Amino acid sequence: MTSQILRDARKYEEEMERRIAGEPRPAFHLSARVGWMNDPNGFSFFKGEYHLFYQYHPFSAFWGPMHWGHAVSKDLLHWSHLPAALAPDTDYDRDGCFSGNAVVLPDGRHLLMYTGVSRETQPDGGQREVQTQCLAVGDGIDYEKWTENPVLDWRSLPQGGSKYDFRDPKIWRKQDGSYRCVVGNCTAEHDGQILLYSSRDGFHWKYEKILAANKGRFGRMWECPDFFAVDGKQVLLISPQDMMPQGFEYHNGNGTVCLIGTYEEETDTFSEEYHQAVDYGIDFYAPQTVLAPDGRRILIGWMQNWDTCNLHAPGRPWFGQMSLPREVTVKNGRLFQKPVRELERMRGEEVRYENVSFSDVIKLDEIKGRKIDMELSVRPGEEEKIYRKFAVRFAQNDTYQTSVSFKPYESIIKVDRKHSGSRRAIIHQRRCLVKGEKGRIKIRIVLDYFSVEVFVNDGEYVLSATLYTDPAVDGISFFADGQVEMDVVKYELLPVSHMSGQSI
Repeated sequence: MTSQILRDARKYEEEMERRIAGEPRPAFHLSARVGWMNDPNGFSFFKGEYHLFYQYHPFSAFWGPMHWGHAVSKDLLHWSHLPAALAPDTDYDRDGCFSGNAVVLPDGRHLLMYTGVSRETQPDGGQREVQTQCLAVGDGIDYEKWTENPVLDWRSLPQGGSKYDFRDPKIWRKQDGSYRCVVGNCTAEHDGQILLYSSRDGFHWKYEKILAANKGRFGRMWECPDFFAVDGKQVLLISPQDMMPQGFEYHNGNGTVCLIGTYEEETDTFSEEYHQAVDYGIDFYAPQTVLAPDGRRILIGWMQNWDTCNLHAPGRPWFGQMSLPREVTVKNGRLFQKPVRELERMRGEEVRYENVSFSDVIKLDEIKGRKIDMELSVRPGEEEKIYRKFAVRFAQNDTYQTSVSFKPYESIIKVDRKHSGSRRAIIHQRRCLVKGEKGRIKIRIVLDYFSVEVFVNDGEYVLSATLYTDPAVDGISFFADGQVEMDVVKYELLPVSHMSGQSI
């Protein structure tokens, strides 16, 4: 039975959506229906569609009491909004329905597992948020919270585990029909850990073990875990808070870490072998994956940064977007990401330039746009004399520009949006150390109206950033300090006007 709180949220989002229908939007990135969006939740394939829920405050474009927004797509690029799925309307989640995930039950129902939050008064009179894990079951539109919620609480924690930092379950069904989930947690010393739980039916859960422990390596509390197998390796994704940089890794404070290793299912033992950032840009957090029906592992993240996300204008009607969904693979102990192949169906006419040689600033007649998929292959113009710097500048006119640059002698690629129109001294640059081979590098740039995602060397590195430059600003130019030879292939990404829930 739908609560009055949820009915109010649904009525508000429907009315506001009509009022803000003319607002500029991303063309093929999911954005908040109204109000505020953060972490992706419940990424799953159900009844022939991808379902993506998200942390949602419909009543303003700033973080507030968390609901679950809801959208569906057949191709991961064209999204239709559905009514809000969850609202903070019970005693155990009265202060928020936090992140979680979803699975399809054998009887065809959709099971959501999420974190319920309720404030608890402390001995000193202050309040802290107690976090528990809860369930809701539904048909893809309406969800009913389980009568035995919460299913995991402080009694399900290992010794020293914090009930105040116990959130973001990721659930999956094993081949034998049983269920597992991982949950983010931290110790009393605020050191992150990932907890593993098991269930025979998806409803009754028991604690198994600490699957992975931080031990002071990557920040403090570990949020938003995901745990999956790909290409013969096991991957644990985590989003630690308050990280310290390690060389060119982990520069965002609150960022994303990928731990790659092996998993022994009989003993539930995860052995780490490699670690890396998931995204080296400015805006990316809390990724979640789904196993597609065709076997691909597809990842999506919140394309924002906690240090900059509250600096927008108070009157803005919506805030927040998701990254481009990405196919993930593991090669040589490293996570690779590339845009989902469905993006190629949006490609319009091909524009190609080959063996373009230059040593200053150039523009190419047919290379422009703000909704494009562009691939660059860059190499030295003189084999024995490597250039000092290459840059591509986009969303550019006489006032604005955002750039991606590469310095081969340092093997550093950088995204820079300081001239993109921001009126705040927020984070504008991020750098990444890449493997450049004698000045040769491949760069794929996917531009939407309010974002850029840069895939380097076939997805070995990715840098994401949001942009707020006027969508009409569509110039592109290239710069070289030294002689550069370049191939360019550009596709305009065709508009999507037939899908509800998005405007472009």
